[in-house]
Parts: sequence; C-alpha cells; structure tokens
Amino acid sequence: MSARFAFDITNEDKRRKLPERVIIGRQETETTRHVLLKFLGFVLFHRERLQMEVELHDDNIPFKPDLVQLDYTMRPALWVECGEVSVAKLDKLAVKVSDAELWVLKRSPAEAEALIREMTKHELRRKRYRVIAFDPEMFDEALASVGTRNEVFWLRGDFDPPHLQFDFNGLWFDCEFHVLEF
Repeated sequence: MSARFAFDITNEDKRRKLPERVIIGRQETETTRHVLLKFLGFVLFHRERLQMEVELHDDNIPFKPDLVQLDYTMRPALWVECGEVSVAKLDKLAVKVSDAELWVLKRSPAEAEALIREMTKHELRRKRYRVIAFDPEMFDEALASVGTRNEVFWLRGDFDPPHLQFDFNGLWFDCEFHVLEF
C-alpha cells in the first residue's frame, strides 16, 4: 500500500449510521481521485455489511469490488465500481453477480456519458446498471483538499432527489449529482 487516508466523520444524517472514522488504503495503481470516489460511495451507499475492497473468495467472481454489500448467503447484493472500469468487466459483472445492484461512480456527467456511450456501443444488458455523476467543480475542489487526515461533517446524501450536503476539510458543499440508468 502506498498511502493511507483517514476520514474522521461527524454524522448528522440520522438515516445512516456512519462510523466515526474510515481508513482507505490507496494501492500503488490507484489515484487520490479513486480514493475520494470510494469515500463518497461509502457514505452515499452506507448500510449494514457494506465493505470496501473485500476479497470475495469465490472462484466464479474473479473481481475485487471497490464497495460491496454481501447478503446473508455471502453473495453480492450491491456492487459499486469507482472511477475507471472497463465495459468488458461491467458486462461480466452482469452475469457473475446477477442479483446485485450494479453502480459506477464517475467524477462528472461527461465521464458518465462517455461510459454510457461505450456500454451502448458494446450492447451491454439494459436496465442493469446505474451511474452516478458528481458535480465536477465540487469533486475537483474536494479532491484538491484531500490529505492523509480528513475531517468530514456529513449532513445528508439523498437519491430522491440526488443531492449532497457536507463539509470536507473546512469546505462546504451543497450540490446535486446525477443518476443515469442503463
């Protein structure tokens, strides 16, 4: 592991029981951008049994998810990919984890739309994937302030309508995000 990032969280979102601290290890091939996407995914999707970068120990699933929630039979119920992901991997995930919700998190609507175009071009299964596109200015501003130790005040993150409110290292964010279905 080339770096560890700590996120100390003060949570005001009563619907989510977020932990007081989240530690994300950045692998040598990962960027800080990927770490921030994983953190945002973690707080947005937080639920019981949500795990980060867990080894599934299933020969039928040769992938390691950025975020996953396993059901009681230890099968993925939620699978989240953050940042760069190949269309070939997404196509295989639709088969390998057929019962799981499949989500992809992207920095911006432009990146999300580019992924959707590639998925269309390669004729991936429809009504199987959801893509979150964050506001690029919000994301870039938060990314510029990411350090190895981070202070987060989480007020809320909603999907209906898609909206975030949080303080990240002294910067207040109140913005929408987009959810695209494919």
